[in-house]
Amino acid sequence: MNAHEPYAPESGDDSFDVELYELALDYWVRTNRLGGRATLNAVALTTISAVSVDLIGLRATRVRVDGDRRTRFDQGPRKLRVSLPRRLQPGERFSIEIVYAGAPAPRRSRWGAIGWEELEDGALVASQPTGAPTWFPCNDRPDNRAPMRLSVTTDAGYLAVPTGRPTGQTAAGGRVTVTAESSVPVATYLAALHVGRYARVELAGDDRVRVFTVPEMRADAARALADVPRMLAVFEGAFGAYPQEDCALVVTPDVLEIPLEAQGMAVFGANHLAPGERRLIAHELAHQWFGNSVGIGRWRDIWLNEGFACYAEWLWSEASGALSVPAKAAKHHARLRALPQDLVLSDPGPDLMFDDRVYKRGALTLYALRCEIGDDAFARVLHTWSETYRHALATGDDFCALASRVAGRDLDELFGAWLDRPQLPPLPAPRAASA
Repeated sequence: MNAHEPYAPESGDDSFDVELYELALDYWVRTNRLGGRATLNAVALTTISAVSVDLIGLRATRVRVDGDRRTRFDQGPRKLRVSLPRRLQPGERFSIEIVYAGAPAPRRSRWGAIGWEELEDGALVASQPTGAPTWFPCNDRPDNRAPMRLSVTTDAGYLAVPTGRPTGQTAAGGRVTVTAESSVPVATYLAALHVGRYARVELAGDDRVRVFTVPEMRADAARALADVPRMLAVFEGAFGAYPQEDCALVVTPDVLEIPLEAQGMAVFGANHLAPGERRLIAHELAHQWFGNSVGIGRWRDIWLNEGFACYAEWLWSEASGALSVPAKAAKHHARLRALPQDLVLSDPGPDLMFDDRVYKRGALTLYALRCEIGDDAFARVLHTWSETYRHALATGDDFCALASRVAGRDLDELFGAWLDRPQLPPLPAPRAASA
């Protein structure tokens, strides 16, 4: 049990860290059958003689620790308990190889059904916050991020789009294998895999962007995503260089409740191509900086992911000639004022961590900071935050301390009002420009 994460205490094992995931997966679309071999290269954090690995709905058939065939293991509904050949001391490294198979499916959680989702003609992964074990064995803690290597084989006529920079694609025996690698650390909830009758769509303006959709949606996807290069340029100006190794955007023909980010990737449903939904494209792109690069190690700090991504929506709105940032702030402040004042942004609790008030109040907190310290200092805060915690873990306290340091003064009163008390503060007025 992960005692350090009260929002998801049954996920993860804080006695060890995974330092590298190596996954070899084989997926049969028509029968929704997944077979895999996962190698978890790990290090002991405490003295241990056994570890727990998260795995849900899939059955482990063989487990080896450092290649030992005598490795003993027991599997329950959520955990694979693995006995180590000997007691390990803190800092000692070991590897666990797990062969497993089954029919992957979402897990039921307090946040709804999450994880592997079978589509009408393919599959996708939407793991946030605890769905990763529905498709691979892992140490499912947000603070245990690790590089990944993936090899995914599926039926001819289908294409797998996994997390990571593509490193190869081969075809043999009526099967297609795609390999990818992430050398940057990846949180388990940000690892993803999408399978469909996908083809790549060329997107003019930025050759870093790879777009995948079904052939009949190519024109619609290209039209809806045409502004992505401009969005990336706006965000690079505001936050610093794009921090990921890849930028893969998948558009499924299915209707999805929400789009979702993954490491260097985002997935959208056919319903997200409508003009009124395109703000969500900006939101998911912004997560590549906030959430996927600057990461959180505890779920109570989720506002650092969602508040920054929501604020980025407002930046894009202004840059694209729509509503300005102050106008967006005023609009959403009025909406929040009419809602219950029972959410503490710095610790919303697991039931409210994805409440829309976390998103909008998080963005308003950033707007309040901008109004308090001025545009120039605020711009320095955003760049310094992105650079200081690039591919590292950060907390809300870290952000408050960094903002105070960059601004050159104590900002405890401001952050206390917005983050630590439930009552919504008044809408701040923009700071007057100096003459």
